[in-house]
Amino acid sequence: MTQVNDNINPNKGKHLTYEERIKIEAYKELGYSNRKIARILNRAPQTINNAINQGTVRTIKQRQVHNNKVYEYDQYSYSADADYQIYLRNRQHSGRRPKWLQCDSFTTWADEKMLDDGWSPDMVVGRAVKDELFPADLIPSTSTLYHWIDRGIMKTKNIDLLEKVSRKPRNDSPKHREHRRVFGPSIKERPEKVDTREHFGHWEIDTLIGSQAKEDPVLLTLVERKTRFEIIIKINQKAEGHVNQAIEQLYERLGNQATTLFKTITSDNGSEFAGIYELLTDITDVYFARPYASYERGTKENQHKLIRRFIPKGKCLADISANTINRIQQWINNIPRKILGYRTAKEAFLDELRAYAS
Repeated sequence: MTQVNDNINPNKGKHLTYEERIKIEAYKELGYSNRKIARILNRAPQTINNAINQGTVRTIKQRQVHNNKVYEYDQYSYSADADYQIYLRNRQHSGRRPKWLQCDSFTTWADEKMLDDGWSPDMVVGRAVKDELFPADLIPSTSTLYHWIDRGIMKTKNIDLLEKVSRKPRNDSPKHREHRRVFGPSIKERPEKVDTREHFGHWEIDTLIGSQAKEDPVLLTLVERKTRFEIIIKINQKAEGHVNQAIEQLYERLGNQATTLFKTITSDNGSEFAGIYELLTDITDVYFARPYASYERGTKENQHKLIRRFIPKGKCLADISANTINRIQQWINNIPRKILGYRTAKEAFLDELRAYAS
């Protein structure tokens, strides 16, 4: 049989109401003790004691003048109005101050990084933690920073977070479609160690177009899979000859380092890459992703999203200077990445080179 505990106080943990304070004032005028008032109101005696101590005020009972001197005779009594006003005032200052009020230096720095440098909220939080730029208790979580942005606490708005406003639902049902062009070994033949990203020197190559005009320049992009280090080269046209020429010039600049840096390159089946397997034979292993399977080169797809922040689709690349391309490349290689422990791609790339040299 279920027993009902009659000793449970339904008012426990609740603040006194204004009506209860009025009753306390009336009972005190009748001369009731604090404990008797507590029993009547079904409250803890200490609650009544605290209220009376807080709301007791001094009043003038009698004032007399004698020999040009004023004599006042006062008394102390409980006032429900005084008690309630103190209660309301205390409530305004109760509780912990919001974290964003305590870390003005962080929010100022975060807005600068997001608005001026194009960092994402996760980059901001991760880098602040990694470099210990602020006391740990003043650095919010990534979700908290997004919440501050949503609430308008930050200068940064959602419209400023290009990745957030352009994000599309993910399609996890890839479909393979065969096609006849075979430029070289399939990605299925690529060593499994390349997939793990634990080894340095494995790259993905692609082109990024501006406008649809055939004669418009394009960007040839290469990204190292482990460090996410990006190389961007502007070429005159999306054609096999221009791609081959750009790769030859890159290998010439690198000299003997080319074979160390480029162990494998994975490409798509675009006609502009038809000649790279033959071009790099005996230098670098080249593999080709399956047709219509861009997810097999996910690193490159993510890197292109970063470039699109500066070069939207439809923009003529003939109007983009080499200096601008270089600045975009530097920006990509110098933003902190969660996947790299909030190191930058450049830092990770240089770490790999130092490890190899040692």
